[in-house]
Amino acid sequence: MHDSCLRTLGCALAVGALSCLGMSAASAAGSGSHPDLSGVWGPYIEPGRAFGFGPGPALPFTVQGKAKVDAYRALVAPTNDNPGAHCLGYGMPLSMVFSGGYPMEIIQRPEQITIIYEAYGEIRRLYLGDKILPLADRPPDRDGYSAAHWQGDTLVVETTTLREQEDSSYPHSDQARITERYHLEKGTNGARILVADWTLTDPAFYTRPVVSQKKWTFDPKGILLPYECDEEGWLDHLQSLRDKRPGKHKAYAQ
Repeated sequence: MHDSCLRTLGCALAVGALSCLGMSAASAAGSGSHPDLSGVWGPYIEPGRAFGFGPGPALPFTVQGKAKVDAYRALVAPTNDNPGAHCLGYGMPLSMVFSGGYPMEIIQRPEQITIIYEAYGEIRRLYLGDKILPLADRPPDRDGYSAAHWQGDTLVVETTTLREQEDSSYPHSDQARITERYHLEKGTNGARILVADWTLTDPAFYTRPVVSQKKWTFDPKGILLPYECDEEGWLDHLQSLRDKRPGKHKAYAQ
């Protein structure tokens, strides 16, 4: 059979298979019409600058918001305690903005985009189309519930039903809404740069929206390593038990 015949037969079989799945060739092509953000993305370092984390921005707190944050900070000040010490993830927007400088992985499908942050193994699911739940059915969470849609080559994500957090660098109430707009750029060396312009709006905590930007660079060979915060805590606990055992020095000396 000639190559042209084979190609024609292959196309016919492919279209037939799509029809069996309730899809058309046009819809299949449309599912890949947006930029593919899949892969591992690491922290972006501006050319000529050293990697590091500076002080956070001055936040435009309301009286109510500042009072709640001040009360929380006074509560934990004697121990310098923080959620991370208890294996609690950052929560939005800090999971997206900071994540301790660890990388993230994006898994993209037409109906859902999954973001896995290496730090604390935090997972966000960005739902699209029919996967998006009505507001009344969205469960509260530190990372909220994220509904997404495409505007051309820009991915727009709206995150709501956030739990109130005074323990974050970006504290917020449960009325907060976070809008992220993701697009791709090309770096000076041709590298793929993922840019998120984001806005935090919260009338209970802020007198005006908090606006910022976050960038990542694509790592074609990148992988995420296990981040077993719970396991580390367990091992530390076991060691503390060993340290308290009578005659431990004698046993270790053998």
